[in-house]
Parts: sequence; C-alpha cells; structure tokens
Amino acid sequence: MSVFVFDIETVPDVAGLRALHGLHDLDDAGVVEAGRALRRQETGGSDFLRLHLHRVVVISIAMRSGDRFRVWSLGEGGDDEADVIQRFYDGIDRFAPTLVSWNGSGFDLPVLHYRALHHGLSAPRYWETGASEQSFRWNNYLNRFHERHTDLMDMLAGFQPRANAPLDEIASLCGFPGKMGMSGGQVHEAITAGNFAGVRDYCETDVLNTYLVWLRFQLLRGHLDRAGYARECGVVRETLEADGRDHFRAFLDAWPRGALEETTDG
Repeated sequence: MSVFVFDIETVPDVAGLRALHGLHDLDDAGVVEAGRALRRQETGGSDFLRLHLHRVVVISIAMRSGDRFRVWSLGEGGDDEADVIQRFYDGIDRFAPTLVSWNGSGFDLPVLHYRALHHGLSAPRYWETGASEQSFRWNNYLNRFHERHTDLMDMLAGFQPRANAPLDEIASLCGFPGKMGMSGGQVHEAITAGNFAGVRDYCETDVLNTYLVWLRFQLLRGHLDRAGYARECGVVRETLEADGRDHFRAFLDAWPRGALEETTDG
C-alpha cells in the first residue's frame, strides 16, 4: 500500500469573490480586501475566507511506496489550478494510496472538493464507497472513521475538536523541525510578490513534518517497532541528503537525531 502525505496551499479566489459580491469595479487587491472585510463582518473578527473561496496554488506530497520515498509538488507557479488538482486525483486513481493529512478533513479535502466541482473534474476512485469496488465499502476516503484517509489531527484528538492541536507544536514537541520559512497566513502575500518557490518549499516542509508525525503514530499504534521507526527516519534523511535542495538541507539541520532513532538492530 502506498502512502501519500499531502498538504495544499491556497490564495483567495479573486474571480469567485468578484462574481459573488459584484466587485467588478475593484482591482484584485481591492476584491481580496473587500472579501476579507465582509468575512470579518460575518464572523465578528476573523477574515479567514470560507473554504469554497480558496484557490489552490500548490499540492505537496510525501510518498512512501515500496522501497521508495519521495517529496514533490504539483504546481509550478503558473500552472492551471484544474490541472494541478486533476493530477492529484489521477494519482489516487492509479495508486489508491492511504492519504495522510493534518486537518485534511477540515480544510484540504473540502477545498479540493469545491475546486474540482468548479472545474468539472473527475475523481471516481476518490469518491468510491463500494458500488464498484467492494473493499471501499469498509474503508474509503470519505468516512471520517476509516483509514484510507487518515487525518492525524482529528484522530489524535480522539475526533474531539476541542482537543485539536497545531501541526507546528506537535511536530516540535516530537523533536521535528516544525514550521519553516513562513506560515499559511503569508502565502497570499508571497504569491502576489511572485515568490512561488518559497510557498512550494514551505508546503514541502509541512508534508515532511506531517510524514514524521505519521511515522511516530505508526510507532505508537504498533505498526512499526523501534527498529523499523529508526529505519524509516533514516530513509527520510537519506532522501533529503541526496536531493540537496536548500530547504531540505535546512530541514535536516533543524532535525536533530533523537534517541528513538538509535537502534541496536544490526
């Protein structure tokens, strides 16, 4: 079984905001500010837009399949949003992986649902619930309590929203690097400034943090023993060292080797 740990980064859907609120006399920056002002009025303070008004700019994935581990991103700054999302769903159709996320049920997947609907995309295996493949009746991507999509935040919180925790803090407490380079709230500004590479690198370090928390979770529930956990961490380190890109080197520098990676396994 392949594992895809994924994360998305988004910016406001300017075209959607303009159409829904009749903001045709404003430039893009004005549309975004007006949309956020309307949202603050709705919420009494927060300007975080509703999920159907986000546009996907990048999807990053950490994949473990067979003896391979790889981190990459869909989207290169000027790519068509529909193409980026379709390629993500095509990967699910091809590999039927276990999807792993941090708050994917609360943000990433609903955003992808709305954007795929908007663009008229197709994702039959993702939406399968057993009509065509019987095994999906008992384990599919849509049921909150199935594991074909494992939302680590939701599961570790015991499916209790009041117990949710931010990825940055959980990763840091486990000895992993945590957030690097920027935060989600800075993505729109970075994209507007033309810094897509910074956003992509930030998203890739987020999936690395999530993947490492996933490995610790696999140790917690007995799917890995200590030696297996140490080996899997070693695979990640070797992959990042071989890749050599700056944000991966920075991630390694911020990730000290902990006691759980020490093993007497010969």
